[in-house]
Parts: sequence; C-alpha cells; structure tokens
Amino acid sequence: MQAQRLYEEILAQQPRHFDALHLLGVIAAQTKNPERALELIDKAIEVNPGSALAHFNRGTTLQDLMRWQEANASYARAIAIKSDYADAYFNRGVVQTTLNQREAALASYERAIALRPGYAAAYVGLANVLRELKQWEAALATCEQAIALEANSAEAYCSRGNILRDLRRLPAALGSYERAIALKPDNAEAFFNRGLLQQQLREPGAALASYDRAIALKPDFAEAYCNRGVILKQLNELAAALASCEKAIGLKPDLAQAHSCRGTVLEALGQPQAALTSYDQAIALRPDLAEAYSNRGNLLRDLDELEAALADCTQAIALAPDFAEAYSNRGNALYGLGDREAALACYDRAIALKPDYAEAHSNRGNVLRDLNQWEAALACYDHAIALKPEYAEAHSNRATVFHALQRMTEAMKSYDRAIAIKPDFATARFNRANALLLVGDFEQGFNEYEWRWKTKSCRLSQSRREPGQALWLGKESLAGKTILLLNEQGFGDTIQFCRYATLVAMLGARVVLEVPGVLLNLVTSLEGIAQTVLQGSQTLPAADYYCPLLSLPLALKTTLPNVPSQTPYLHSSDERRSYWRDKLGPRSRPRVGLVWSGGFRRNQPELWALNDRRNIPLAKFAVLKNLDIEFYSLQKGEPAESELEEAVTQGWEGPPIIDVTNELQDFADTAALIEQLDLVISVDTSTAHLAGAIGQRVWVLNRFDTCWRWLLDRTDSPWYPTATLYRQERAGDWDGVLRRVMRDLEELGE
Repeated sequence: MQAQRLYEEILAQQPRHFDALHLLGVIAAQTKNPERALELIDKAIEVNPGSALAHFNRGTTLQDLMRWQEANASYARAIAIKSDYADAYFNRGVVQTTLNQREAALASYERAIALRPGYAAAYVGLANVLRELKQWEAALATCEQAIALEANSAEAYCSRGNILRDLRRLPAALGSYERAIALKPDNAEAFFNRGLLQQQLREPGAALASYDRAIALKPDFAEAYCNRGVILKQLNELAAALASCEKAIGLKPDLAQAHSCRGTVLEALGQPQAALTSYDQAIALRPDLAEAYSNRGNLLRDLDELEAALADCTQAIALAPDFAEAYSNRGNALYGLGDREAALACYDRAIALKPDYAEAHSNRGNVLRDLNQWEAALACYDHAIALKPEYAEAHSNRATVFHALQRMTEAMKSYDRAIAIKPDFATARFNRANALLLVGDFEQGFNEYEWRWKTKSCRLSQSRREPGQALWLGKESLAGKTILLLNEQGFGDTIQFCRYATLVAMLGARVVLEVPGVLLNLVTSLEGIAQTVLQGSQTLPAADYYCPLLSLPLALKTTLPNVPSQTPYLHSSDERRSYWRDKLGPRSRPRVGLVWSGGFRRNQPELWALNDRRNIPLAKFAVLKNLDIEFYSLQKGEPAESELEEAVTQGWEGPPIIDVTNELQDFADTAALIEQLDLVISVDTSTAHLAGAIGQRVWVLNRFDTCWRWLLDRTDSPWYPTATLYRQERAGDWDGVLRRVMRDLEELGE
C-alpha cells in the first residue's frame, strides 16, 4: 500500500510517468482489478511503446480478462521487442493452448525451453500440448523432464497424472495426483483431475469427494460443479445433480459441457423436451462438442426420432473418432432402425475403443439375442456384469435370454438380481411378470404385470381419463356403478380379455367397453356390455371407475384353476354367417383356414425380432400340398398378403389357397368366415384368439419361446378349450412343427 501511495503521488505530479503508470497497473492486477490495470498499462505503453515488460504485463492482464486474442498479440509484441523473452514465449504458449492453436503453442513452449533449459513450467506446458495432440509417450517423457528439473512441482505431477490416465495406466495416474495434492494441498485442479480418474475407476463416492474438495478450494470452479452433477446423476440423486449443473451454468454460462450434463439429468427426470433444449444449447455454444451430439442422439432415439438420432451420433463420431459412447449410441439408433448388422459393428467398435465398456457389451448382447445367437448373447451379458456387477440392465437382459430358452429358474434369478439392484426397474419387473405367468403363477404374475404402465412400450395415457374416474382393481363394489374398460395392446389381447367384461357386468356394473374400430361390430355380441366406444375417441363417457382390460385378471383374482374358459363368448351375426355359408357353398372336403404371419408393427422395433420368431415363411406350408383339404387364407395385412400374391404369381408349389380376404372388412367378417370352416391353423396372432373366442377348433403354431398365455409344456390351453398347441421343440424349427401338423391333418381328411 505504501508503494501504491508513492506511485500515485508521482503520477499526480507527472501524469505521463512511465514507471508510475506501469507499476500501478501491476498493483491493480495483483489486487484483482484487471480493468483498472489494463487502463494504466495502456497509458504506460503510450509513453514507452518499446517496453517489452509492459506489453508482457498487458498480456497477463488480458489473460485475467479472458481476452485471449488480445493477450496473444501483446505477448507477440513483447517478443518482437525482446526476442529472448522466455516468459513471454511461455505465456503465449498458455494462451495459444487456450485458443486451440496447438502447433503454435508447441513452438512457443519449445522456444521458451531453448532460451531457458531449466524452465520446468514450460516443460509442463509442452507436455500438456503433446497430450492434446495425442502424443502421449512424448508428453509423458516431457513431464518426467519437468519433474527432474523441479521435483516439487505439483503442476508437473498433475499433468503426469492426466497423461497416465489417457494411457489407461490408472494406478500410476492416481499416484501422480496424490503426489500433486501432497505437494500442494490447495491445488484445486489436482483434486478435480483425481475426481476424473475416480470416475473412470467407477468410484463415484470418491470422485464426488474429490470434486467437493476442488470446489471448497475454488468456489467458482464451474467444471467441478458440472462433473459433480455427472456423479450425482450416476448415484440417482437427480435433484442434487440438476442443482449442481445449474450452479456450473450460473458460474460459467458458456460452459457447454454443463448444458450437456444438465440435459442428461433432465432426461432422467422424465423431461425430454427440456433435455433436448439443453443439448441444443450445448451444441450452439460448442458446435464441436461431440458428447452433446451423442447425448442428443440417444434422447432422439428414445423419442423414436431414429433418423435424427443416427445423424447426431454420426456427427459425434466425425468430431471424435475415438468416442466409444458415440459408437454405442449410434448402434442403439441403428438397432432401433432394424439394421442389426450395422448396430453390431458399432458396438464392436465401441468395445475396441473401450474394452471395459459394460453398456456396449450389453447392447451387443441385445443384437445377438435378436439374431437368436443365445449363447453368444449370454456371454456378452456375463462380460458386462463382470465389468459392472451392479448393472441392473445387463442382469435383466440376461434374464430375457434365459426366459427365451425356457431356463426359467435362471431367468428368475437374473430378474430378481436386476430388481434387487434397481427396485423401480419397470422393464425387469414387467418381464418377470411374464415369466411368472408363463409358469402358471397367476397370483404373483398379474400383480407384477401392473408394472407395464411404467415401461416405455406399454404406457396408459393419463390424459384420456375423465376427471373423477378411479382405477378399479377389484376392491370397491361396482353395484350400480359405471366402469370404463380401456383397450390396450394388440387385437389378440382385446379378444382374449374382453371376456372379463361379462364377469364385471355380473358384479352389478354398467360396463362401457373401449375397442378398436375393427373389433367394434364383433364385441357387440359380448354379453353384459351396456355401451361400446371407439378407441381414439376425443371424449370418453363419464364413469365411476376405469380398468384396463389386462388388469381385469388381477381385479377378479384369476388363478390357473379358475380361468374363465367358457366359449364361445363372441359371435358373428346371422346375416354375415348366411353370406359366407352361401359364398362357400356345400362342403365337399375339410375346410381349413391358414394364418402364417402376425404382421409387421413398423412403429415397434422392439417387437421385430419376436415377430421374426413368431412368423412362418409361407413357403414352408408347401409340404401340405398333397392333402385332400380346402385351404383358405385368413391372412390380413402386409407383408403376408403380398407374400401369397407373389407366391401364386411365381408358380406356388404348395396346396391351392383360396383368398377371399378382400371381403373381410373387420373381425366380425373374419369370425363369420371361420364359422364356416372346420379348423383354423394359425401362428400366435389375433386370428388364433378369434377362433378360440368363437369356439372354433384352432391349432396354434407356437414359437419355442412361447408367450406366457400359452404356458409351458402344454398342448392345450385353459383360455380356449378348442385350441391345440404345436410348439417348436427347438428354437426356429418350424419344419418339425409342420410335420406334426401334416400328420394330424391327414387324420382330419380321412
């Protein structure tokens, strides 16, 4: 303060005194008043433009103000005046590094070292640039030189830790950070970098402690708040994670990584549009931020904007070719688009880049599972779990393979493990419900089946419920009440479970049943229905209660022995039956309806692999050609209708198949036609349920990984007394199924 007063007195008498202006500027900079410092130093330079030191100090002041380009120019001017100015070369290297002018920074540091061979800090700066240029071994050697010159350099040990972390020499990296902290306990950067390493080591608690310490030392450390948010999200402390990201943004509004991290937290909080906005902000701030593109791509995939998701992930890879997470996310987008081979290649690349990437191993398993490579899929899940034992999704995915292989004890153990790790894991709970139902445990199974509403693929829209309606699950009396039974899932599900509407009516309720348009005429035959309403109607009738159709078995306490199996419970009209009786004419030989495909649900890629396993290529039915049977196609929808048309055009070698499906406008028409047949042979699809519901004889051609409703190891069905099940004896073996069908059809024709 005494020196400052002295210089101020000099300046009062001599306003253009160079030393007074210059040194007052330096004091202002030291007392954290950079704007005043710059003003004074600029005046000093006006007096003496040839002072290298003044230009140097102007550069340091501009650095404090983060005016990097101007700082760079000031250091260049200092060097022009004093060509051997090692400190100016060093500081220019720092600024050029910040400006991503790496080659220029390299030259600056090298010149500083040439001028001052013992300049340890310049070696550290040079090592940092070499690291950014991915010349890791050279960077490490340079860091070792810095330490040899200055054994107590915390900055050198911190930089050494960063390089070792990049080289995946993690224990050595941790040792370097610990040494840096021991040398300089108030080194916030060392704590921050140690936190990054602990994240990599999957030690979230330790990483959080490191970030907290960095923040305690440097309260405006925005990057530490940002990474703290990442850790808190991993720990599922979402509110705290969001607050940490918001703090980072408040401290540094242009910190793109904080906006990207905030997006991941908002996504986890179920706020996808807000998350999308955060990713957009991150990309606007830093168009080269690969992680923001990758994160946005992953969200767009979840929003079923698959092409946009693919574009974002591809852009992330273009920006960062060694970005393992972007390859995995790109694989997810390709998987959603049905391109399994390309998805597999992406996961393989992600694993090559990051061998301990548990998520990529699990995702790879999902593709192999869909390709029916069960054992290879299990190996992927096992690898993922070995890398990350508490990885609930991998345990759940592993369970689905055991489930498909009908190894139910192992499936249950894996589902239970996933749920123990993550009790609110809706997908695992829903899949476990299917497993319980498959083994006939309806009591537990239907209770767990309610978790379906929390899964992405099966969620009831809250907006469709009228005010005042309450969910009915069997507890309240329905006498004199109106209940709305809501349609859900596929046509077959509606046909199977609409039988419960009659039972609900028997409880004294006025029953309103919501159904898709193609089922509207058919369900009017259902006993006890007071009103039907078309699915998708803008308004639903007033009701006291509502219940989704597939919640009715739970509400009515269905167990395996008391399944309501009375059929028929649906009927076609007399008029439609008469039409088809006249259309088909007198019967001369057995009439059999065929359904070989359950259709293609373009908007549900998660079901594509199951559809592939469920459907049978029409060509396989050619083995039935010599039977004295009249076959009718009951096949509606693409691609099956085109498959039949193409087969006939190209000289179909199978039995003649009469196709009158162009006259089938809805399920009531199909029911009337089926009533004129002797038998329906169908894959597991809505027509099989329709035949069973109207009491017609039906043979269900069933995949090995059977749906829960057909149960295990049965040839009959408690749901449909007229059904016979022909299940694959091994996965994918339709030939064996059709041989058994042909044998039994020969008896039918006798």
